[in-house]
Amino acid sequence: MYTLDDYDFNLPEAAIAQQPAAVRDHSRLLHLERTSGRLAHHRFGDVGGLLRAGDVLVLNNTEVIPGRLLGCKHSGGKVEALILDYAQGAAQKKFTCLVKASKRPRPGARLIFGEALEATVVAVQERTCTLAFECDQDFSQVLQRIGHVPLPPYIRRSDTLEDQHTYQTVYAAHKGAIAAPTAGLHFTRPLLAQLAEQGVQIVYLTLHVGYGTFLPVESDDIRQHRMHSEWFTVPEQTSAVVNAAKANGGRVVAVGTTSVRTLEYCTGADGRLTPQSGQCDLFMYPGYTFKLVDGMVTNFHLPKSTLLMLVSAFAGREKILEAYAEAIRKGYRFYSYGDAMIIINEV
Repeated sequence: MYTLDDYDFNLPEAAIAQQPAAVRDHSRLLHLERTSGRLAHHRFGDVGGLLRAGDVLVLNNTEVIPGRLLGCKHSGGKVEALILDYAQGAAQKKFTCLVKASKRPRPGARLIFGEALEATVVAVQERTCTLAFECDQDFSQVLQRIGHVPLPPYIRRSDTLEDQHTYQTVYAAHKGAIAAPTAGLHFTRPLLAQLAEQGVQIVYLTLHVGYGTFLPVESDDIRQHRMHSEWFTVPEQTSAVVNAAKANGGRVVAVGTTSVRTLEYCTGADGRLTPQSGQCDLFMYPGYTFKLVDGMVTNFHLPKSTLLMLVSAFAGREKILEAYAEAIRKGYRFYSYGDAMIIINEV
């Protein structure tokens, strides 16, 4: 249960989705009953049939920034930068970045990302660099125009303008993520309206997904892994709705592992959610006791990943691996642009 190889599985290359579903809520949905382990197959648009009036659906409204920048050093040579902390550094246009170059730039080096944007290397850390950007125009608009969507490496194609829309939830509101909270990609505005009409309460939190979420677990004993922190905020309204629903017997259904982590991080031993902002570094694996979340909507995750460990903590490792094996047999599409599963007991 604590060995890295316990979270391995074989996935055919063809099962990794390279394109989004033609219609968001036409993707497939695998229902895993949390207690019994029973499986059922649905379309995502039918998710309302697994929810009931009084339930609360919690969504992460972070917005993916086109924060991958291609350019060159002032001295020559190609360079690529990925902005990691947009929300924290936007005011001063100074960011922590992953920088790729044939030779790592030194402090003081000038980087050019087109006629409208340049940057100076302020500091060099073990894995990252601090870059101070300069531009005469609105920085967010320049980024939108020349930046690239940082698609995950298992999507083996270049990003397109269409990805700026499809790799974004329809309710994205706060810029700062370098990866989409992909479970939310399946929702459409009409589907959300339908759920609200049937009495499902819909609330939001923000967690800006960072690169630490996707760093590989390198220790054979997963308990030795340390998560990188990610900035979050839980609004007062979200906390009030969630706490009231729990008191009245409603279920809290988190959309995406980012929402799960944030909710559990901000919930006290008394089971009450506290509104707050900060840095979340919660690592959840089997043995973790859930304090708040009753169900989750999630995509299918990479072998040996912290995300696979999180869903295993929620439903049990064996049930999750059996569900994944069934999904592979049935031709489900995996990872960011893939299909979804909901882990919840019967209505």
